[in-house]
Amino acid sequence: MSARYGRGLLHLAAAIDRPGSFDAVSYVELAQLAESGGLDFVTLDDSFARPGPDALAVLSRVAPATRRIGLVPTVTTTHTEPLRVQAAVATLDWASRGRAGWRIDVSTTEGEARLFGRRHAAPAAALWQEADEAAEVAARLWDSWEDGTKLPRPPQGHPVRVVDATDGQARPTAARYADVALVRVADPAQAAAVRGQLRDRAAESGRDPGALRVLVSLLVDLGDGEHAAEPGHGGGGPRPTAQGPLYRGGPVDLAELIAAWHAADVTDGFHLVPVEPRRDLERLVNGTVALLQHRGLFRTFYPGSTLREHLGLARPAHQYAVTGGTS
Repeated sequence: MSARYGRGLLHLAAAIDRPGSFDAVSYVELAQLAESGGLDFVTLDDSFARPGPDALAVLSRVAPATRRIGLVPTVTTTHTEPLRVQAAVATLDWASRGRAGWRIDVSTTEGEARLFGRRHAAPAAALWQEADEAAEVAARLWDSWEDGTKLPRPPQGHPVRVVDATDGQARPTAARYADVALVRVADPAQAAAVRGQLRDRAAESGRDPGALRVLVSLLVDLGDGEHAAEPGHGGGGPRPTAQGPLYRGGPVDLAELIAAWHAADVTDGFHLVPVEPRRDLERLVNGTVALLQHRGLFRTFYPGSTLREHLGLARPAHQYAVTGGTS
């Protein structure tokens, strides 16, 4: 199903989560390491119940310490006003000179709802409908002013929107609004099926399906050395776990896995989540990415300066410019 849209460039991203860490310098170092490998972007997770610093604030600190890599914090739409969310994400886009993304998520737990005291936790389907509306409102607000005015649009027009579309209830939002969809799958055939479904839904929503980047999200544990490759995978996986598909092995076989899945045109790339942040990201960049670059499968430099350029995505047209008005 995915073949009808053609295979594009390989995209690679990484998570820089450090559970329990409040040291901004450690996040800066991880982002700089990822940037040295030419990765498209880094993600930093967040939730109302998670102990740790605010992801948006941390990546705002990372922005002036990096030059090219995309910065994608998780910002939930539940219990949060869309006006504040879009303004915060737009501010990160200005601070990073066009490298911001927004990983859209929802808050499903009663514990998180009690922090605000306004309502009980709602079903996931209802929360994703709210997220859908928040994404639409954000786009309209980003387009509220014309380019070149006192309060201009964000540098990218619309910061890149990212949705974890593993859960079927998140897929309508991903198909309608995401520039990048993440899927946690351990089988290449399943990856191809999900990507095809998302792109077909995007087409049904009036979007160009080829403009939706779908990345397979894998946990990676590169601390156990090299293992003999398993058919269709690579050393040590990926294998399903409660936290998502896990690759456990060495950098060489991970490079083989990435190359094989991309050659089979089942994914546009990979979002890699290190089990041990510093160790695994270093081995990923200096081992796996270096091998992919040596084989000509991944870029050795950034061709542009914005996250949209890294992903091969056009800057969205001003939606009000067609009618000549603003709101």
